[in-house]
Amino acid sequence: MAKITYIEHSGTEHVVEVKTGLTVMEGAIRNNVPGIDADCGGACACATCHVYVDEAFQSATGRPSAMEESMLDFAENVQPNSRLSCQIRVSDDLDGLIVRLPESQH
Repeated sequence: MAKITYIEHSGTEHVVEVKTGLTVMEGAIRNNVPGIDADCGGACACATCHVYVDEAFQSATGRPSAMEESMLDFAENVQPNSRLSCQIRVSDDLDGLIVRLPESQH
């Protein structure tokens, strides 16, 4: 399990334990974290699970695939640390991960 902190745009924090092998998006959905809509259910077919990965974890989460980069084109306010949370697989290396949520997913 990895402890992940999801920070809403308002600043509200949700610290949850997410089982290894799940995605960061699944961790949010299973723990009722608001702000991640996940309209496509994790198929990398939308951008409604957009998050900003904390700088300290950017290398641990890896680079987005070409498909993910293509989907990020549909997100608002994309930054260099933008990722789709459905594409970040939880591992022990991500214990302590912090992701910030955009103001809106639409």
